[in-house]
Amino acid sequence: MVNLHRSSRIAGVLALVLATCASAADSPDLEVVHRIKREAFARSKVMNHLFHLTDVHGPRLTNSPGYDAAAQWVVDKAIEWELDNAAVEEWGPYGRGWSTSYFSAHMVEPTYATLIGVPLAWAPGTEGVVDGIPILAYAPASMFSRSSEIEASRADLKEYISRWHGKLQGAIVMLQAPRHLDTLESAPSRRLTSSDLADRATAPEPTEPIEIDLDNPVPPEDPYDRRRYEAQLSREARLARRQLRNEIRYSLNSFLQDEGVRLVVRPASRGDGGNIFPPRAGRHSEDAVDPPPSIALAQEHYNRLARLLSAGIEPRVQVEVRARFHTATLNATNVVAEIPGRGKSDELVIIGAHLDDVAYATGATDNAAGCAVMMEVMRILKTLDLAMDRTVRMVLWSGEEEGLLGSKAYVTEHFGEPDKGTATADHAKVSAYYNLDNGTGKIRGIYLQGNDMVRPIFTSWLAPFRDLGATTLSIRNTGGTDHLSFDRVGIPGFQFIQDPVEYNSRTHHSTMDVYDRVQAGDLMQASAIIASFVYETANRAERLPRKPLQ
Repeated sequence: MVNLHRSSRIAGVLALVLATCASAADSPDLEVVHRIKREAFARSKVMNHLFHLTDVHGPRLTNSPGYDAAAQWVVDKAIEWELDNAAVEEWGPYGRGWSTSYFSAHMVEPTYATLIGVPLAWAPGTEGVVDGIPILAYAPASMFSRSSEIEASRADLKEYISRWHGKLQGAIVMLQAPRHLDTLESAPSRRLTSSDLADRATAPEPTEPIEIDLDNPVPPEDPYDRRRYEAQLSREARLARRQLRNEIRYSLNSFLQDEGVRLVVRPASRGDGGNIFPPRAGRHSEDAVDPPPSIALAQEHYNRLARLLSAGIEPRVQVEVRARFHTATLNATNVVAEIPGRGKSDELVIIGAHLDDVAYATGATDNAAGCAVMMEVMRILKTLDLAMDRTVRMVLWSGEEEGLLGSKAYVTEHFGEPDKGTATADHAKVSAYYNLDNGTGKIRGIYLQGNDMVRPIFTSWLAPFRDLGATTLSIRNTGGTDHLSFDRVGIPGFQFIQDPVEYNSRTHHSTMDVYDRVQAGDLMQASAIIASFVYETANRAERLPRKPLQ
């Protein structure tokens, strides 16, 4: 008869021994960590990288002159640092680029006021100065809400077209109802507290499936049900839902164009104090239906015009936009550079961030900050001449803002899609991909992306940075950025936990996403942590463990 109590004790001891051995095997090289910290903190160049990516080369909309200039600058720096294989690499097709060279907006009657605003990306420019009195032709809110029922949005659009047909020739149209601005009662910037980090470290509760009608997907109002709904939607279902929304948007654009609208004026989707989070108007794809020339005004200025019109007072405005589409090449590019490995050079550790932005400021926190950090990681590793077995490859992505397009195309081309039977030989040779794309905030830990097997490894590698605030491991999946392109094909892909600072409250996709909103100390800390993770990954005896493909 088996002694179950004794067997379970032996099993427990063996598990502890194995865990201890694994922890010892993955202990960080503290001498190297010290050297990395000293280079990252005492001789940092990360803010210089940021300056060139933002003040000099921002904005960097994919396929625009700004993006191309920034990409070439990164290549030139990589060559200066003597990195290998530095190049821009086409991944297309992507579609049209867009840029603007001039914008002005003024109210000239009943009194003069400069209007704070921006041209909306992928909308054409005006034919000279548009001068006139706007009209209030508010489209239904369902046209602009992601949570609206598709069929309801279609019905609302049909009613809107019926109401305004034949009435908008030559008009300046204020397209959305004003938004009430609440008093700001909390600071727009924050760091993660110990309670926040404890919550991130807690695994989410398992949830039961929720019924979804894929022909008319409607996100539930209840936050709990909405989380279940979003988690359950397949990638194909998300794309289908987005396509349906685009069709409705294109139908509205087509109607406004056919009616001969001269200018569309929209409010900031959110923001106050003159900061603008612009709404989306046009699209990059060749088959997109472009809106008429379109601008967004700061909410306070938009509301003033609306109040005047509602009171029967006619404000006269003058607006000019000079914008152009770029179609010389419809293929977009990523930027690539390497430090070759010295023992297992055919195996890879990849780091990355997205170089493109949304065109309204200089894309500092989204995501020049991440690019500047990854460039600094490469500079540190090269400057210190650290011996690394595996090749370290940096890739800075384009097309991220339109759906991770650059990283998806790169992963498909270089590593294939195992679930479709197209895995390449290099698929098995990637140890890990590390990404940074959540603003200026310092690193507070790392998302394990559901990979429990890396927990003891990352626990050990984070230990030297505990006094810099990096302590938390979260089993949760985090989305919205380029590590997902690797994770979906079974390559370990990770995004770091970062302090939010002002990311969602002030900078992300706003007109205030500029150099001044980035904190130098945060980027220096992130550079040291990621350089250390890369070094340890490159020299680990085995590649990082992988989750089984679903």
